Amino acid sequence: MKIIIVGAYAIGTHLAKLLSRNNHDTVLIDSDEERLSSISSDYDLMTIHASNSRIKTLKDAGVAGADLFIAVTPDENLNINACMLAKALGAKRTVAKVDNSEYIDPRMNGIFENVGISSLIYPENLAARDIASGLKMSWVRQRWDVHGGALVMLGIKLRETCEILNEPLKDLCKPESPYHVVAVKRHDETIIPRGDDVLQLHDIAYFMTTRNYIPYIRKIVGKEHYVDVKNVMIMGGGATAVRATTMMPEYMDVKIFEYDEARCEKLNELVNTDRVMVIHGDGRDVGLLTEEGIKNTQAFVALTGNAETNILACLTAKRMGVRKTVAMVENFDYVSMAESLDIGTIINKKALAASYIYQMMLDADVNNIRFLMSANADVAEFTAQQGSKVTRKKVFELGLPKGATIGGLVRNGEGQLVSGGTQIEAGDTVVVFCHDINMTKIEKFFN
Repeated sequence: MKIIIVGAYAIGTHLAKLLSRNNHDTVLIDSDEERLSSISSDYDLMTIHASNSRIKTLKDAGVAGADLFIAVTPDENLNINACMLAKALGAKRTVAKVDNSEYIDPRMNGIFENVGISSLIYPENLAARDIASGLKMSWVRQRWDVHGGALVMLGIKLRETCEILNEPLKDLCKPESPYHVVAVKRHDETIIPRGDDVLQLHDIAYFMTTRNYIPYIRKIVGKEHYVDVKNVMIMGGGATAVRATTMMPEYMDVKIFEYDEARCEKLNELVNTDRVMVIHGDGRDVGLLTEEGIKNTQAFVALTGNAETNILACLTAKRMGVRKTVAMVENFDYVSMAESLDIGTIINKKALAASYIYQMMLDADVNNIRFLMSANADVAEFTAQQGSKVTRKKVFELGLPKGATIGGLVRNGEGQLVSGGTQIEAGDTVVVFCHDINMTKIEKFFN
């Protein structure tokens, strides 16, 4: 596949990292030579130092033969214009990153398609969706719904109250068991577990289960005493915060702390003031947090543009008794540090956007793909095609590459877990967990 990326910023470079595991013909264009030089030495791709939107630049990059053209600079107007030009010059599909929520209104789809833009990426919306989903379960680090919730993947930090520590998984995850452990993050290592592996204290375990067994998972990991989230405090009143409040359940009451007075006035126009209160002040001010009821708050979400501020604010909230904390960490170098400090859920808009774009590059029928930063792994939903390799043998006979495991499938709308003896059928939506592996190796099983 011929892929052209415009913009060697965080999303573009993260995409380059994902693509380096595949054999795509990739070109990265940027007007900053320094950014390009640091990337070209690390990844297997071609770089072009030139203006991002000149017709000559796009032609030199081979846009006429491009299967996918991606514009992810910080300037949404440049992204839109570049995609329009790329489509006119022959690119098959185009993707533009935007910063305006009005653009992603479904009613606008036809307008953008008519001018040559196949898809729009609004990272704030992707982050808000993750935040809102995560807040519904205070005891879970990460939740990922498959096929509308027919299957659910839960990333859970294991504490002393967990009932299933230090027992071989072959005794815990039997074919008839209501869950499978598909991966384990232990310190800096990601493990695709086998039968003799055990869960240890402070592991982050990734469970695949069906929705009706979520309460059972909560019990065995010892999280029943965690109070459900009803009151939420958000530090930082940017676009992500606004979008998140619109996606949160109606039973949640939200307080947004914003330091900029003019932004506070704007927020009161943007949010539902019946359930969202805007407070002018610093979300790190312990006195203010106490005054506003942090002792009765179940979740604290830090969404300023500064990773260090967000991490410190979450640590403060934890010290004041808040169990569920979420930190926006845009600097990839800080993600590991935040995890080592036991911050809670880490949100990175750029990684979310890159994962969303990445699925467009796969040849198989992929419905959804997520990059799990904490586990350095991908989780993808593949649809099994008629006659594909995955339908011709039972799971234990497939010979899946090392680093890949099948967690479950959805058949006729019903989720079910997968064991070695499972026979996958054409039309099944299959959830595959992949760590440190070329995704194209998995595609071959489903085409």
